[in-house]
Amino acid sequence: MDCCCHKTKHRSDEEQKKLTHRLNRIEGQVRGLREMLQKDAYCPDILVQVSAVSAALNSFSKELLATHIRTCVADGIRQGDDAVIDELVTTLQKLMK
Repeated sequence: MDCCCHKTKHRSDEEQKKLTHRLNRIEGQVRGLREMLQKDAYCPDILVQVSAVSAALNSFSKELLATHIRTCVADGIRQGDDAVIDELVTTLQKLMK
């Protein structure tokens, strides 16, 4: 079983491409923030862009979590590995801080 509980997970080419694309967009947004700061952009304009970056990271996290539940967690449950549920609960608690 390729599962996160083994600290690695094989991702399909499609999943890898999709997640990487999201991160590349977020990276571009962060570079844009730096440029805005260096060009002395107005604070509220920068803050709006910070909010957009935060929303993009949150969306990335949700997508990754959903995939984790559908694959790693579901596979673990099917195989009788209840520890995967504890790991999910711990992860969700960390995300909700």
